[in-house]
Amino acid sequence: MCAVEDKLPTGRRRRRAQPTTGHGHGHGPVEPASRQVRTLLLVLLVPLVLLTVVGALLLYPFGHDQKTGAEIGLRQSPVKADVTAVVAGSCGGQAGTGDCLLVTVTMTEGEASGRSITVPVPNEPATPKFAVDDAVVLAYAGANPTDPQSYQLVDFQRGVPLAVLAALFALAVLLLGRWQGLKALGALVLSFVVLILFVLPAILAGEDPLLVAVVGAGLIMFVVLYLTHGLTARTSTAVLGTLVSLAIIGALGSLFSAFGKLTGLDEDTANLVALLGRGIDTRGLLLAGALIGALGVLDDVTVTQTSSVWELRRANPSLSRRKLYSAGLRIGRDHMSSVVNTLVMAYAGAALPLLLAFSLSGRGLFEIFTAQQVAQEIVRTLVGSIGLVAAVPVTTALAVLVATREPVPASTVEEPPAVDPDPEPEPEPVAPRRRRRPVARLSGDLYTGYHRDKGPWTRPQ
Repeated sequence: MCAVEDKLPTGRRRRRAQPTTGHGHGHGPVEPASRQVRTLLLVLLVPLVLLTVVGALLLYPFGHDQKTGAEIGLRQSPVKADVTAVVAGSCGGQAGTGDCLLVTVTMTEGEASGRSITVPVPNEPATPKFAVDDAVVLAYAGANPTDPQSYQLVDFQRGVPLAVLAALFALAVLLLGRWQGLKALGALVLSFVVLILFVLPAILAGEDPLLVAVVGAGLIMFVVLYLTHGLTARTSTAVLGTLVSLAIIGALGSLFSAFGKLTGLDEDTANLVALLGRGIDTRGLLLAGALIGALGVLDDVTVTQTSSVWELRRANPSLSRRKLYSAGLRIGRDHMSSVVNTLVMAYAGAALPLLLAFSLSGRGLFEIFTAQQVAQEIVRTLVGSIGLVAAVPVTTALAVLVATREPVPASTVEEPPAVDPDPEPEPEPVAPRRRRRPVARLSGDLYTGYHRDKGPWTRPQ
């Protein structure tokens, strides 16, 4: 932001702020932080960064060789194929009327690539609809590659549709965000890198899922926020607010999952334990999911609140800390209501099939909500929502604490008009003279021979 001068009609000059282009999620122009602000942020953040890095090094499974596939009993491998025919038939493989669909496919990879086989599929309401030219996936059991009994039709190929959708998403982000959008895409890729290369291996190696999620969320937060919004005082304040909110979510999640006797053992988790062949902290896995799920929404809340406080401070530097906090909190209340609803709807949408299944059980509403599978979703939703609600006042308070210690640049403050020591008196405006309208005079006996010196006038007879 730079200052320009306006010339007033009286000849005096007034300086005003000239806006410049900003960047980031709600970030306007960012001036270098003062020495006091940099020192404060370094004291608060450097220990947290060091703890995150040390935690990642301690939890990462160096030298751990995780068994996969056939080594843990998963002997089926995927094989791609194309559907060439679909007819009704018996489950024994005979064409005609029966309880199965006979799907003929041509394999495009594997030991029998190019060979056609017919796979019977039960004709049930839950069976997908197959058509000619569909790209499908077979599960190969590892026996005779030419025997149809060695294969099972399990899924469709979705590589091309997902790639097209991902390209459209990236194009939309780049067209709207341009350079900022490119940084956001880079941050998204790095988030997946942390999840795949750190969080998943560490949990599979037997580390505490909740502790791994806390360290992983810290890594994602530092990478995403600083890459997307820059290494500024605003971003550092948003990082602090996010860390405090994550700590609240973790503490409340641990408390109420233990208080509610939640085990975290749903169908998917039970299958995971069976595959691993050893125990895993399923309750910690539940809390880890809640922590990582709330992280993305927390980033949005904390960055928005920090930017709001900074802009309010820039617009009116005379605001006291109390008034600045109140103004920022009013903005946060509107934002809070929308993001809480977003989180609740996200969890409800993910659990929609489960809710439908429970609604058919004939059980009461209270029994449905207190069941293990539904109760754990409720705990994750409410704990994450409490963290989001807490993020608004916590981040606003931190932003006020930091922003008020930073001097407002002079170029952003409008200077009062300069007063000349001996101003020349301005001439008073002179109203234009109005032309008198000619007075129409009456004629006749009314004024005939009359003069005021003659006394009262009487009409002549």
